[in-house]
Amino acid sequence: MSWFQQWVSESYSIRQLALQKGISSAKLRRVKDYFLKQDPEGIWQSYPLSSIEYIQVDGTYFHKDGCLFLVIAGESQKVIGSRYVPQEDYESSHALFKELKERGLMPVYAALDGHRQVRQALEAVWPEIKIQRCLYHIQREGMRWLRTYPKTQAGKELRVLLRGLCGIKSKREREEFKLAYAMWKQNYWDFVKSLPASNIGWKDLKKTISLLDRAMPEMFQYLEDERLDATTNKLESIFSRLKADYRRHRGLTQSNKIQYLKWYCYFHNLKISNTL
Repeated sequence: MSWFQQWVSESYSIRQLALQKGISSAKLRRVKDYFLKQDPEGIWQSYPLSSIEYIQVDGTYFHKDGCLFLVIAGESQKVIGSRYVPQEDYESSHALFKELKERGLMPVYAALDGHRQVRQALEAVWPEIKIQRCLYHIQREGMRWLRTYPKTQAGKELRVLLRGLCGIKSKREREEFKLAYAMWKQNYWDFVKSLPASNIGWKDLKKTISLLDRAMPEMFQYLEDERLDATTNKLESIFSRLKADYRRHRGLTQSNKIQYLKWYCYFHNLKISNTL
């Protein structure tokens, strides 16, 4: 098992492990193939969920082959729900949320990006749940729409405003941001409306304004509860490490890839449990 764990979550290749352990590559391949045919004892399936109040929800795609959709406990960062699905949508996320509710999960807050169908599934399963929109996703999406070099002065100023979004740490800074955004709209709304609909700058500004207006009521929940995260960065960090490790094992069949991802979540939780 320790050899397999090193292959999964420490990115050792079969060749590297064979040299390090002084055993044959053929034996290590048999070990790897044996475990990939098994389902891990689900640490996240057995993890008590009734005490968890904060969750983070997101998915990451592996090219066009599918999406790994995860739910983690916001404070411990343990994976409590995992599905490999064709796409991140209402049906797949609702099925996972329903399963978690049946296992006792009743979260107060969920941090997530702006995926509408995932949010609808959350609210269908837990109607009272409060949403924290991930500030990083808002910032990244808004700045992408405004482009690196905005076409208008309005776009340049709005981009500067967005750049400081993730740095808001207090209610005073929140009010300063809201006031600055309100002043920006007051100064530039007539200009935005005057632009022809075919104008690139008009499209960029309208998308960014719509994004901020929709997200504003749920952007600063974390300032009301210090245990709530402003972003889904803990989950993004897991995805980043996972993809870096997975890239060293290219060539897995689809079924082995899914098993690899299950084991990766298992060992992630095991590592956290051993360090608590």
